[in-house]
Amino acid sequence: MNQAGPRFWEIFFEVYENLPRQGPGNRTCAARALGLCSELRESPAVLDLGCGVGGQTLQLAELTSGSIVAIDNHAPSIERLKAAIAERGLSQRISAIVGDMARPGQPLGVFDLIWSEGALYNIGLRDALRICHGLLRPGGYLAFTDAVWRKENPPPEVKAGFDLDYPTMGWLNDDVAAIRDIGFELVGHFTLPDEAWWDDFYTPMEKLIAELRGKYTGDVEALAILDQLAEEAEMHRRHSDFYAYEFFVARRPLAQTQPEAIKALEPGAPVDGLTPANEL
Repeated sequence: MNQAGPRFWEIFFEVYENLPRQGPGNRTCAARALGLCSELRESPAVLDLGCGVGGQTLQLAELTSGSIVAIDNHAPSIERLKAAIAERGLSQRISAIVGDMARPGQPLGVFDLIWSEGALYNIGLRDALRICHGLLRPGGYLAFTDAVWRKENPPPEVKAGFDLDYPTMGWLNDDVAAIRDIGFELVGHFTLPDEAWWDDFYTPMEKLIAELRGKYTGDVEALAILDQLAEEAEMHRRHSDFYAYEFFVARRPLAQTQPEAIKALEPGAPVDGLTPANEL
């Protein structure tokens, strides 16, 4: 997909931006993950990295009483989220920003909770974990989902799909090791149930693709792209036992200093686009 042409991305976003979520997840799983953040402040400062059009951002606003900064690099998605925020009267609580997860431009050590569903892998999981560690205050939580393998020797179509989108995808133990290596405490984790793939993601996707086939009747290129997008749900229907999405909740220890990469910097120096809090 990364080498696809402009027409592909035009139709890709026509599908994905009109879905309740841009990946697996649901409100029940979000509430369960939040339940693992047992010492979260009453009105937490939350950062949602890779928010997309903000389905989970709006749910976080329902499930918490704090402020939320939501970041995504796709400007049209942020515009859609801004419209939803305004419609719901949440402008005082949610700030939606076009930005890069690798250089989020947020102050170090101030967030109580960082949230990211199916997005951290885009900049490399370990790099993303380092960035999140620096953004969290001591005692702050990181809640994120990540795709992991469940069985050896996946069918060629499954292997090819993940090799294209997530070539470094590992196993559950690989993610656990990465979390601990970066300096987090693993609080808990659970596998997303199958309904978290279908209710707000694949079922509305299949319905929308069917509608768009009517819109693009006679457009061979568009119909071929829709066929390509439809393959993902079909693959999951046939082979979901080979992979899963895992929800991880980790915590930056209360007594822990910044990671070594951050400790080594001179006072006041930026870290991968992060801004020291004393400069704000």
